[in-house]
Amino acid sequence: MTTVLPQPRFALFGASGTLGQALAPLLAPHPFRVVGRSRSQLAAAFNAYPSAQLAVWDPASPDTAMAALEGVDTIIYLVGVHYTEFRLHPVLFEQVLEAAIRAGVARCVLVATVYPFGIAQTALVREDHPRNPHTFKGRMRKQQEDLLLAADTAGRIRGAILRLPDFYGPKVSRSYLASLFQAAASGKTAQLIGPLDQPHEYVYIPDAARTLVDLIREERAFGRAWHLAGAGRITQAELIKLTESITGRPLRKLVVGKRSLQVMGWFNPLLREVAEMHYLQTQPLFLDDTALSGLVGPLQKTPYADGVRASIAAA
Repeated sequence: MTTVLPQPRFALFGASGTLGQALAPLLAPHPFRVVGRSRSQLAAAFNAYPSAQLAVWDPASPDTAMAALEGVDTIIYLVGVHYTEFRLHPVLFEQVLEAAIRAGVARCVLVATVYPFGIAQTALVREDHPRNPHTFKGRMRKQQEDLLLAADTAGRIRGAILRLPDFYGPKVSRSYLASLFQAAASGKTAQLIGPLDQPHEYVYIPDAARTLVDLIREERAFGRAWHLAGAGRITQAELIKLTESITGRPLRKLVVGKRSLQVMGWFNPLLREVAEMHYLQTQPLFLDDTALSGLVGPLQKTPYADGVRASIAAA
């Protein structure tokens, strides 16, 4: 007799990253699907969750996206690309979005960034702030958002966008703070992007995961974008002091600015791309998440001291 597995309601597309892994314990024990480009990475990331159904997506074969979404009600899109390949963001998202529509998926949540806004025009940026990206990465991210908003307006799929500031957390390697925690744990030199005295905000990955779960279960969330702000404003200098107080030893650090990034970018394409977004270090953008808290209730905001301690321990 063949065992018929229950259909999962949710699918994490681009699941093997840190946010996908943070969502797993919140979605279990109910069946959920994890989709990625490497079965081995998916298996390693989700082997602790028997309810996670693995599906492989090959962007070179668009039909694999549709097969991966069969029977799914809601997709959470988490696909990342290398910083030097941002042109792929709208290309890959359009492929998955069209596959989701053809597969009969009812809802799609896109996890997004602050890049489409460009330079902030207000002290706090609400969801209705003009999107005027002046960078290539901002334009690519805006194209992603526009694809989903247009599909929602046309009635093809319900769409929602959750925009996040820079993020950090345990085992988060793609973060401007990752080197800080790795250096604190190993005694090596932290490579940081200055200036260190500018206020910034960071969202803790487990907090973002909890908010995403609350969002996808709220029908009123769809048809628009939402913001999740960090746990308050903090400078890198303050984070360094906090790190040193936790480890009990001074941190060795190498700080580079925009000009240094541009020079090193002649030889390192990644640093050239980082230099493009340096404006956020000197002209920081702060999100207003009043609307989101009005929708789902009080938002979980882990204090930086707790988040930094957990990040160092994981490093």
